[in-house]
Parts: sequence; C-alpha cells; structure tokens
Amino acid sequence: MNQLMAARSLTTLPVVTLGGDAVAQIKDTVFDAAAGRITGFTLSGRGLLSGPLKQSLPWPAVHALGPHAVMIVDAGALADTPVVVARREAQQGRVLHAKVLTDEGAEVGTVLDVVVEGGTSGRVAGFRIAAVKALVKGSRRRRHRVYVPRGETLAVSGRALVIPAEATRYVADDLPAFAARVGAFHQGHEGPPS
Repeated sequence: MNQLMAARSLTTLPVVTLGGDAVAQIKDTVFDAAAGRITGFTLSGRGLLSGPLKQSLPWPAVHALGPHAVMIVDAGALADTPVVVARREAQQGRVLHAKVLTDEGAEVGTVLDVVVEGGTSGRVAGFRIAAVKALVKGSRRRRHRVYVPRGETLAVSGRALVIPAEATRYVADDLPAFAARVGAFHQGHEGPPS
C-alpha cells in the first residue's frame, strides 16, 4: 500500500511537471465518494496572493501523488475546471461534517477529513472522524478523533456516510497505525484490539 495522506494536507501542495516546473498548487481535492477515488483537483496559482485558476487537474493526468508534490508529465495535463468539478459524482461527494453511520444503523461520529492513498491509485482509504464516546472505549472526552476504514460499500448522501459496521473494529488513533489497520481490514483479518 502507498503512503496514506489526509486530503486536507494536500491543499497548497505544488503541482510540478516531470521537468521540474511548478505550474500550480492544489486548492481542493475532488473525489467520487461512491467509487472511493479522487477524480481530480481544483487549482490556484503559485504564491500567497494568487487566486483560483480556470484550469483543474483531472486524476488520469496525475503521474504520482506524493507527500510534497503532485507530479504531472507536463502543463498540458491541466484541463478546464468543469471537466473535474461539474461531474455529478463530485457534486454528491461532499462528506466533510457528514454523520458517519454503520450499515447496522449506529452513529459512530462525524467526518473531519478524507484519507487518500499516495502514488498512482487515487483511492480513498478511510476517514478521520470525531468519534462518539461509545466508539472509543475508555475515552473521557465526548468526542475523540480517530481514523476508520472506508470499506468496500460506501453510501454518501451529503448528510450521512455509511460504512460497514465491521470497519469500526479497525479504528486507529494516528495515520501510521491506521495504514496497518486498513491493510488488516482489507485482508479480512482483525488487527490488534482497538
């Protein structure tokens, strides 16, 4: 599995050609929630006072997604923004602040961020959530921030995100531990107790 990254950490990453030219920076990550994949990025110009660009970056044009830059072959990879943003799936893929429910009907938290795989997959691995107290045993706080795998079945309505109840057994407190838990979840083996 490639390195996992929070979608919010991608904001302001430079978009760099394989020739070394920085052509833009990431403004927002757009993804197809039902398919669990990034569809592309909206862009802004380089620099503090630069505004949004009229071009965006569709996922198929991404050479690699890394922790320090999004790599593309050349500036010709950029497309008109409606190519990425106007897609029906992208408009319905809003999950931040949505309630997280299990397929058994239990509320487990609220979405804070989306966790994506680096490299070339563009796959959504899971979510960082503000968990309800019942999900995180022993927590004295009402809400605890944890990572939970996405699961193979995913429903998003804009108000609610539905995950398999089994995914709640693979919760992790930090991103490095979450990478191992996601691997165990996808292999169908239970990892260490949460």
